[in-house]
Amino acid sequence: MKNWLTTFLFVCTLISACSWATQPFYVGADLSYVNEMEDCGAVYRDKNKKVDPFTLFATKGANLVRVRLWHNAQWTKYSNLDDVSKTLQRAKDNNMKTLLDFHYSDTWTDPEKQFIPKTWAHITDTNELAKALYDYTTNTLSALDKKNLLPDMVQVGNETNIEILQQEASIVNGIPDWQRNATLLNSGIKAVRDYSLASEKNIKIILHIAQPENALWWFKQASENGVTDFDIIGLSYYPQWSTYTLPQLPDAIKKLKGIYGKEVMIVETAYPWTLENFDKASNVLGKQAVQPDFPATPKGQVMYLVALTQLVKTAGGSGVIYWEPAWVSTRCTTLWGKGSHWENASFFDATKRNNALPAFLFFSANYK
Repeated sequence: MKNWLTTFLFVCTLISACSWATQPFYVGADLSYVNEMEDCGAVYRDKNKKVDPFTLFATKGANLVRVRLWHNAQWTKYSNLDDVSKTLQRAKDNNMKTLLDFHYSDTWTDPEKQFIPKTWAHITDTNELAKALYDYTTNTLSALDKKNLLPDMVQVGNETNIEILQQEASIVNGIPDWQRNATLLNSGIKAVRDYSLASEKNIKIILHIAQPENALWWFKQASENGVTDFDIIGLSYYPQWSTYTLPQLPDAIKKLKGIYGKEVMIVETAYPWTLENFDKASNVLGKQAVQPDFPATPKGQVMYLVALTQLVKTAGGSGVIYWEPAWVSTRCTTLWGKGSHWENASFFDATKRNNALPAFLFFSANYK
């Protein structure tokens, strides 16, 4: 590697030469797909031995599991309350903290689409919709609490760059209508805060924006419109879709922390270990995802993760979560193809019967 920092960090990973920091720092994984992958026949291995993936992640040093929740998806039997409960239980059984990601939709939400659940689609009054969102959030937390599965953190929305709960036929990708948007977001926030207080169980609240450059304008507007009662600024950071290069990321983190006085966490990132495709589902991360000094190889993948995480830690960030490292190729289908769109960015080698890749070293590195 030409970059001295990445080389240094990789050495630190292997020989544990760097010192541990005293403040809590999360190195986690979004494992929302695991239950489905196992039902589809996936087998995970470490050194050629079959392993329980949750146990493997915990053993390798992961201390946080993120899981998504859809409202009432009719196209899949996963990412509903039962499936999420199973994931939270598996994480808890392995002593990992948990983060519940409310999408507030029946399908994927992201910076270009925030579709209202069909059950709520008839509601045009903002206050009535806010109450539906509040009740749903509260009821979900109550149901999980009864199972002793209350999450440690909650995301009120997923990549909410645009206005949440929009009608699919009239989606607006521009600046949110902040009067409506703030009412809805604050309703979700209040539901979590109220339940946390009533149950006397501390639940940290995350608001999640894709890419640091968007967070800088979004949180300014959110603050100006009264969206302030949350704990963590959550960021997706995928270099290929960001104007911020890896060395520039700490500056954004420091600005966000300094201006808003909140913790900052990377709640989604990923990097390919190969550019090969192993099934009929096209890969999301292709050539454009490859960054200077980090080739699309197993070593390049772990070096990117360690370098990124060190930069986040140095900037005062609270953690890094990898998105879907266990989404391997199976016989099952997605909305767009058969197999996985992410197997080349997973932590398992498709050429070696899904044996664990070096990327797992990212969890156990001793970051300065």
